[in-house]
Amino acid sequence: MMASRRKQAAPRPVPRLYLVTPRIADVAPAIGLFKTIPAEDSLAAVLLRLSPADDATLIDRIAMLATIVQDKGIALVVEGYARLAARAGADGAHLTGLSAFIDAVALLKPDRIAGAGGLVTRHDAMVAGEKGADYVMFGEPDHAGRRPRFAAVEARVAWWADLFEIPCVGWAASSDEVAPLVAAGADFVALGDWLWHDEQAVVDQITLAARRLRVQESAA
Repeated sequence: MMASRRKQAAPRPVPRLYLVTPRIADVAPAIGLFKTIPAEDSLAAVLLRLSPADDATLIDRIAMLATIVQDKGIALVVEGYARLAARAGADGAHLTGLSAFIDAVALLKPDRIAGAGGLVTRHDAMVAGEKGADYVMFGEPDHAGRRPRFAAVEARVAWWADLFEIPCVGWAASSDEVAPLVAAGADFVALGDWLWHDEQAVVDQITLAARRLRVQESAA
């Protein structure tokens, strides 16, 4: 069983950002965009979402983008494609849905990150944790772009953060949601497609989100 956070004496670390890309089909413009990502302590990882392709093409895309991200001291996690993550040099994979996670976790552990999202129920989240998830994610949109009400996301993050040691990621649909997710107990805050809509403003948006991560320090 996972241990309770209430038994932890150490202060909680400042949460960090988890950048989530749009679905990428053409690597060339993505390379330029990835080079704009600043190398700073507030950035923990990039979740790379790829359009379907053959294995060789996917491996090439992952490898090219992984090098850029990892050179900045940031982890590169691939959505799905757990079997290809290690071959392409990624740091791990993010699996959507409990069944997909359970099927893939043995391909990733112990050397790669195994993240779990799309966890519909609290029970699903607990099972993912027991099966070895390195983090669980709450609040991400489904394939149709729908996401839970933000109040429900806050409640799920707060529930998890209060009871379990395994980190949780809260999905922010805008920079305004970063501070509330931190206050609820998120260890990481995911910034999704909205971050990339204006390529010229990516760094500014990351900087703003990073400031809002420190809500707990300003409230102390």
